[in-house]
Amino acid sequence: MSKTSRTLVTMPTTAKKGEVLEIRIIVQHDMESGFRHTETGQRVPRDIIRDFLCIYNGVEVFRVELHPAMGANPLIIFSTVATESGTLEFKWSGDNGYASSTSSKLTVT
Repeated sequence: MSKTSRTLVTMPTTAKKGEVLEIRIIVQHDMESGFRHTETGQRVPRDIIRDFLCIYNGVEVFRVELHPAMGANPLIIFSTVATESGTLEFKWSGDNGYASSTSSKLTVT
């Protein structure tokens, strides 16, 4: 099973109220599609991140469902509007019980 060993979140730490924020997240994960075979002909089991979501102060602001065609170490880019200071939580889950999360603080002036 692949394990996330590195997650990089790129977003501003401060913003003006009403400002549109671009958020970039890269998750290190092998994303095995389940379509490949080993040299002996055995199928390599699927191991992908299936869901990613962002929660801003308890409100879901972004969600995406990923599929086997997604490349390894996916880069996810999305936008949200700065409404108030608080925390953005980033959560993802995948095959074989895989789940991970991280968060970033945002100060709105």
